[in-house]
Order: sequence, then C-alpha cells, then structure tokens
Amino acid sequence: MSTADPVPGAVADAGQTPLPDVGAASRRSSSSGGVIRHAEAYALPALLVAVAILFSVLPSTSDTFPSMPNVQTIVGNQSVVGIIALAALIPLVCNQFDLSVGATLGLSSILSASVLSSGASIPVAIVVGIAVGGAVGVVNGLLITRAGVNAVIATLGTAIVIHGIVTWKTGGESIVDIPASVTNFGSANTLGVPRTFVALLLVALAVYYLLEHTPFGRYLYSLGSNPSAARLVGLNTNRLVFQSFVASGMLSGAAGVLQLARSGSASPQVGENFTLPALAAAFLSAAAIRPGRFNVGGVIIAIFFVAVLNSGLNLAGAAAYVSDFVNGIALIAGVALSAAFGRGRTGQ
Repeated sequence: MSTADPVPGAVADAGQTPLPDVGAASRRSSSSGGVIRHAEAYALPALLVAVAILFSVLPSTSDTFPSMPNVQTIVGNQSVVGIIALAALIPLVCNQFDLSVGATLGLSSILSASVLSSGASIPVAIVVGIAVGGAVGVVNGLLITRAGVNAVIATLGTAIVIHGIVTWKTGGESIVDIPASVTNFGSANTLGVPRTFVALLLVALAVYYLLEHTPFGRYLYSLGSNPSAARLVGLNTNRLVFQSFVASGMLSGAAGVLQLARSGSASPQVGENFTLPALAAAFLSAAAIRPGRFNVGGVIIAIFFVAVLNSGLNLAGAAAYVSDFVNGIALIAGVALSAAFGRGRTGQ
C-alpha cells in the first residue's frame, strides 16, 4: 500500500474527512446480531425456568409444585404429548399441517387395546398400533399428493372419519382389559425417571437425527423454505410430502401404544385431547433453540413450558378451563412467532 492510499478510520491529510471503518462497523453489527439471535433462541427456555421458580416459591404451590411426585407426573404425562408433537413437526417442516395426529393416536390406542384384550402378545400390539398409524399416514399422503386435497382439509376429514370408526368399534365405551405388564411399563420409574420419558427421549433423538443429519431431513427443510426452488433442483416434492405424512402417522401410532400403557385403558375420546397441545408445541418450536426453524429441541422446550404453566396454575387453584386458554394462546403465539422469525430471516 502506498502512502497515498487511504487507511480506513484514519485521516490521511489535515482537512480530509475520515473514512468510516467499514470492517469495525460490520463486526459490531455481527456481534449485535449474534446477541439478538442468542436472546431469541433461549428466551423460551429461560421463561420455562422462571415459571418453574415462580411456582416453586409461590405460597399456594410451594409445597406441591417442586415435589418429586409432581415432577414425575409432569414428565410422565407429557411424554405422549411430546411424541405427538414430534409427529406433527415432520410435515410442518415442509409447510404441511397434520390435524389428524390426535385422532390417529386414539385409533392406534383402541386397536392395540383390542388386540391385547383378545390375547395377543405385546409385540404384536405394538406392531398393530404403529401399522395403523402408518396406514392413516398413507391415506393422508395420497389425498394430498395424488388427489390434490389441501393438507388441512384432508387431515381434518381423516380425523372425523377416524372418530366415526372409533365410536363404531367401541360403542362409546373404554377398553380396560389391559395386561398388567403393559400398564406397569407406563406407570413405572427407572432411577426416579418415568419410563415413558425415556421413550420420548429416544424418539426425539431419532427424529432429530432424521431431520438434521439425513438427506431426507435436509430435503424437507429445503421444501419448506422454498418449494419452487426445491422443484427446480430436482427434488420429488410429492414423494417428500407423502413420506412426511407416513412418518407422522407411524409416530402417532407409537404414541397411541404409549398412551395405552400410561393410562391403562383405551378411551374413545382420548385422541381429542392431544391435537391442540401437539400443534401448539410444534409451532412454538420455531421460537426456541433455532428461531425461525421448526426443530426438535424447540418442541421439547415448548411441551414442558406449557405443561409446567398448566400444572402450576392447576395447583394454584385455577379453573380447569384455564388450560384451554393456555393451549390456545400457546398455539396463536407459536404461529405468530414462527411467522415473525420467518419474515426476519428472509428480510421481508
């Protein structure tokens, strides 16, 4: 560099205006952006911790909320919701909505219970539950990719049909003749940790690997980010969407078997209670860990944030309908935040 060359941020000659140090400004902007991204990523986990601390010290809940039985109940009960939320997450990654996850869980639970009550072995019942879920996923996938039905309409219609099938199969009555070995697994703890929670962790790890470390997962994210570009680079988008619904159905079926073990019976109304919390957690995942991107870690954080909040409110004496408010607000907030982070990521 010659002496005549200007040096960023320095004055070459008296009377000259200093040139801005573009590099320093860029570094400050990058540093500021990194702080903001970290704040966005860990805001929901921090809020989860804050809510847990609040109910642990609040006089009306300080004796019950932080107790080990309550913690085990929260962790055990949310395991099934967590798996259903992961089922909803897979199609959501490619911007498809599966509103049949709760109904599929209910159908899987009913048919698995029927098989067990007729004397079949536990492995057979597990296979039946997962296969039933996979069959529902195939139907959804074909309706969306072959018949051209919108995913919301297709899966909502499937859920209504499943409700009719369950009512016809059960006559509106629960199936309670479940082997003790099944219910013991659902209610037992290992080293103080509910076994159903261990099952959730294993499923979460499998879904995380599928989405983050396989071509299938990368293709799904690409399809969700820009469908036109995904088609232009040669991705078989219909096949990806179809496969995402099959995976969602199989996970929902597995969750139905786990719910059967957890509750010890199969109720014809059980599926109705899972769809809204699952969708709320799936959407809220885009506001945690990896903002603007639906992700497995965000699902787990969202599930337990809503669960801790509901548990604390119930122990504080809040009315039962308050949980509906919490789940509904969580769903709205999840959709709004995922849209906001998505706009921020694309600069729109």
